[in-house]
Amino acid sequence: MAGNNSAEIRVAGTGKLYVADAGTSAPATFGTDPAVDWTGAGWKDLGFTSGDGVTFSKKDKLEAIDSWQSVSPVHYIYSARDLSLKFSMLQFNEDTLPFFMGGGSVKAEPTPAVDTYRYEIAERPFADVRALGLEFTDVKAGGTTAVTYRFIIPRGQVTASDDIKLARKAASQLGVTFSAMSKGDGKPLATFLMKDSQYSATV
Repeated sequence: MAGNNSAEIRVAGTGKLYVADAGTSAPATFGTDPAVDWTGAGWKDLGFTSGDGVTFSKKDKLEAIDSWQSVSPVHYIYSARDLSLKFSMLQFNEDTLPFFMGGGSVKAEPTPAVDTYRYEIAERPFADVRALGLEFTDVKAGGTTAVTYRFIIPRGQVTASDDIKLARKAASQLGVTFSAMSKGDGKPLATFLMKDSQYSATV
Protein backbone atom coordinates (compact mmCIF):
# COMPACT_ATOMS: atom_id res chain seq x y z
CA MET A 1 0.00 0.00 0.00
CA ALA A 2 1.39 3.39 -0.96
CA GLY A 3 1.97 6.07 1.64
CA ASN A 4 2.83 5.91 5.34
CA ASN A 5 1.79 2.60 6.89
CA SER A 6 3.48 1.46 10.11
CA ALA A 7 1.91 -2.00 9.67
CA GLU A 8 4.39 -2.60 6.84
CA ILE A 9 7.49 -2.06 8.98
CA ARG A 10 9.33 -5.33 9.55
CA VAL A 11 11.55 -6.33 12.49
CA ALA A 12 13.18 -9.77 12.31
CA GLY A 13 12.58 -10.53 15.97
CA THR A 14 13.64 -14.16 15.78
CA GLY A 15 14.71 -16.47 13.01
CA LYS A 16 16.25 -19.75 11.91
CA LEU A 17 18.60 -20.95 9.20
CA TYR A 18 18.31 -24.30 7.46
CA VAL A 19 20.50 -26.22 5.02
CA ALA A 20 19.65 -29.02 2.60
CA ASP A 21 20.82 -30.73 -0.56
CA ALA A 22 20.90 -28.41 -3.55
CA GLY A 23 17.51 -28.13 -5.22
CA THR A 24 15.49 -29.12 -2.15
CA SER A 25 12.09 -27.44 -2.22
CA ALA A 26 11.13 -25.06 0.56
CA PRO A 27 8.13 -25.93 2.75
CA ALA A 28 5.05 -24.48 1.10
CA THR A 29 2.84 -24.37 4.19
CA PHE A 30 3.15 -22.21 7.30
CA GLY A 31 2.25 -24.45 10.22
CA THR A 32 2.19 -23.70 13.93
CA ASP A 33 5.68 -25.18 14.36
CA PRO A 34 8.25 -23.99 11.77
CA ALA A 35 10.65 -26.76 12.76
CA VAL A 36 8.13 -29.36 11.61
CA ASP A 37 7.58 -27.50 8.33
CA TRP A 38 11.29 -27.46 7.49
CA THR A 39 12.60 -30.77 8.83
CA GLY A 40 9.67 -32.59 7.31
CA ALA A 41 10.77 -31.22 3.93
CA GLY A 42 14.35 -32.51 4.32
CA TRP A 43 16.08 -29.46 5.81
CA LYS A 44 18.54 -29.40 8.73
CA ASP A 45 18.41 -26.68 11.37
CA LEU A 46 21.76 -24.90 11.80
CA GLY A 47 20.83 -24.01 15.37
CA PHE A 48 21.83 -20.94 17.32
CA THR A 49 23.36 -18.01 15.45
CA SER A 50 24.90 -14.86 16.86
CA GLY A 51 22.79 -11.90 17.98
CA ASP A 52 23.85 -9.99 14.88
CA GLY A 53 21.35 -12.06 12.92
CA VAL A 54 21.74 -12.33 9.15
CA THR A 55 23.10 -9.75 6.73
CA PHE A 56 21.39 -9.87 3.36
CA SER A 57 23.45 -8.54 0.45
CA LYS A 58 22.49 -7.96 -3.18
CA LYS A 59 25.09 -6.28 -5.37
CA ASP A 60 24.73 -5.73 -9.09
CA LYS A 61 27.76 -4.84 -11.18
CA LEU A 62 27.18 -2.34 -13.96
CA GLU A 63 29.49 -1.55 -16.83
CA ALA A 64 29.22 2.00 -18.20
CA ILE A 65 28.98 2.66 -21.92
CA ASP A 66 30.78 5.91 -22.74
CA SER A 67 30.45 7.98 -25.87
CA TRP A 68 32.48 10.61 -27.60
CA GLN A 69 29.58 13.03 -27.40
CA SER A 70 29.05 12.92 -23.64
CA VAL A 71 31.15 12.97 -20.48
CA SER A 72 28.45 10.92 -18.72
CA PRO A 73 27.64 7.29 -19.53
CA VAL A 74 24.90 6.89 -22.14
CA HIS A 75 23.99 3.34 -21.14
CA TYR A 76 24.74 0.65 -18.55
CA ILE A 77 25.12 -3.09 -19.00
CA TYR A 78 24.58 -5.53 -16.15
CA SER A 79 27.68 -7.73 -15.96
CA ALA A 80 27.24 -9.56 -12.65
CA ARG A 81 24.90 -10.12 -9.70
CA ASP A 82 26.01 -11.21 -6.24
CA LEU A 83 23.34 -12.37 -3.79
CA SER A 84 24.52 -13.58 -0.41
CA LEU A 85 23.68 -14.12 3.25
CA LYS A 86 26.25 -13.56 6.00
CA PHE A 87 25.80 -15.05 9.49
CA SER A 88 27.67 -16.70 12.34
CA MET A 89 26.76 -20.10 13.78
CA LEU A 90 27.28 -20.68 17.49
CA GLN A 91 26.94 -24.48 17.56
CA PHE A 92 29.67 -26.97 16.64
CA ASN A 93 28.26 -30.28 15.36
CA GLU A 94 28.17 -32.71 12.43
CA ASP A 95 26.13 -30.25 10.34
CA THR A 96 27.71 -26.88 11.09
CA LEU A 97 31.41 -27.79 11.00
CA PRO A 98 31.42 -29.36 7.48
CA PHE A 99 29.17 -26.54 6.27
CA PHE A 100 31.72 -23.99 7.50
CA MET A 101 34.77 -25.93 6.30
CA GLY A 102 33.48 -26.62 2.79
CA GLY A 103 32.15 -30.16 2.75
CA GLY A 104 33.11 -33.58 3.96
CA SER A 105 31.67 -35.31 7.00
CA VAL A 106 32.31 -36.02 10.66
CA LYS A 107 33.06 -39.69 11.33
CA ALA A 108 33.15 -41.69 14.55
CA GLU A 109 36.51 -43.06 15.57
CA PRO A 110 36.61 -46.89 15.66
CA THR A 111 36.21 -48.70 18.94
CA PRO A 112 37.40 -48.66 21.67
CA ALA A 113 37.14 -44.87 21.37
CA VAL A 114 34.00 -43.51 23.05
CA ASP A 115 32.37 -40.22 21.99
CA THR A 116 35.39 -39.50 19.79
CA TYR A 117 34.97 -38.15 16.29
CA ARG A 118 37.16 -37.01 13.42
CA TYR A 119 36.78 -34.31 10.77
CA GLU A 120 39.51 -34.00 8.17
CA ILE A 121 40.06 -30.80 6.19
CA ALA A 122 40.81 -31.56 2.55
CA GLU A 123 44.16 -30.48 1.11
CA ARG A 124 42.35 -28.38 -1.50
CA PRO A 125 38.84 -26.92 -1.67
CA PHE A 126 36.01 -28.71 -3.44
CA ALA A 127 32.62 -27.38 -4.52
CA ASP A 128 30.12 -27.91 -1.72
CA VAL A 129 26.82 -26.87 -3.28
CA ARG A 130 23.83 -26.66 -0.93
CA ALA A 131 20.40 -25.12 -0.56
CA LEU A 132 19.92 -22.55 2.21
CA GLY A 133 16.70 -21.45 3.85
CA LEU A 134 16.03 -18.51 6.16
CA GLU A 135 12.86 -17.92 8.16
CA PHE A 136 12.09 -15.01 10.45
CA THR A 137 9.00 -13.76 12.25
CA ASP A 138 7.83 -10.33 13.28
CA VAL A 139 5.63 -10.47 16.37
CA LYS A 140 2.94 -7.97 17.35
CA ALA A 141 2.55 -6.61 20.86
CA GLY A 142 0.76 -9.23 22.93
CA GLY A 143 2.73 -12.15 21.55
CA THR A 144 0.71 -13.11 18.48
CA THR A 145 2.67 -13.82 15.32
CA ALA A 146 2.19 -11.02 12.83
CA VAL A 147 4.08 -12.17 9.75
CA THR A 148 6.50 -14.88 8.66
CA TYR A 149 9.08 -14.50 5.92
CA ARG A 150 10.99 -17.28 4.21
CA PHE A 151 13.97 -16.73 1.93
CA ILE A 152 15.29 -19.69 -0.03
CA ILE A 153 18.46 -20.04 -2.09
CA PRO A 154 18.02 -23.33 -3.97
CA ARG A 155 21.64 -23.54 -5.09
CA GLY A 156 24.70 -21.89 -3.60
CA GLN A 157 27.79 -22.41 -1.50
CA VAL A 158 29.91 -20.88 1.23
CA THR A 159 32.18 -18.39 -0.53
CA ALA A 160 33.88 -16.85 2.53
CA SER A 161 34.49 -17.93 6.10
CA ASP A 162 35.48 -15.78 9.06
CA ASP A 163 38.35 -16.51 11.42
CA ILE A 164 37.40 -18.68 14.41
CA LYS A 165 38.37 -16.96 17.62
CA LEU A 166 39.05 -19.22 20.58
CA ALA A 167 38.89 -17.15 23.75
CA ARG A 168 37.90 -17.47 27.40
CA LYS A 169 35.36 -14.65 27.46
CA ALA A 170 33.42 -15.26 24.25
CA ALA A 171 31.71 -18.11 22.44
CA SER A 172 33.52 -19.35 19.36
CA GLN A 173 31.65 -18.67 16.13
CA LEU A 174 31.52 -20.20 12.67
CA GLY A 175 30.98 -17.14 10.49
CA VAL A 176 30.20 -17.68 6.81
CA THR A 177 29.03 -15.89 3.68
CA PHE A 178 26.74 -18.05 1.56
CA SER A 179 26.33 -16.94 -2.07
CA ALA A 180 23.62 -17.91 -4.53
CA MET A 181 24.48 -19.71 -7.78
CA SER A 182 22.47 -19.78 -10.97
CA LYS A 183 20.32 -22.83 -11.77
CA GLY A 184 20.24 -21.79 -15.43
CA ASP A 185 17.31 -21.65 -17.87
CA GLY A 186 16.03 -18.40 -16.38
CA LYS A 187 15.14 -20.01 -13.04
CA PRO A 188 15.10 -17.70 -10.00
CA LEU A 189 18.30 -17.16 -8.06
CA ALA A 190 16.32 -17.06 -4.82
CA THR A 191 12.72 -16.79 -3.64
CA PHE A 192 10.83 -14.94 -0.92
CA LEU A 193 7.73 -16.60 0.58
CA MET A 194 5.71 -14.29 2.81
CA LYS A 195 2.79 -15.00 5.09
CA ASP A 196 1.91 -11.33 5.24
CA SER A 197 -1.47 -9.79 4.48
CA GLN A 198 0.11 -6.39 3.74
CA TYR A 199 0.98 -7.58 0.24
CA SER A 200 -2.67 -7.90 -0.66
CA ALA A 201 -3.88 -5.18 -3.04
CA THR A 202 -7.14 -4.99 -1.08
CA VAL A 203 -5.51 -4.03 2.24
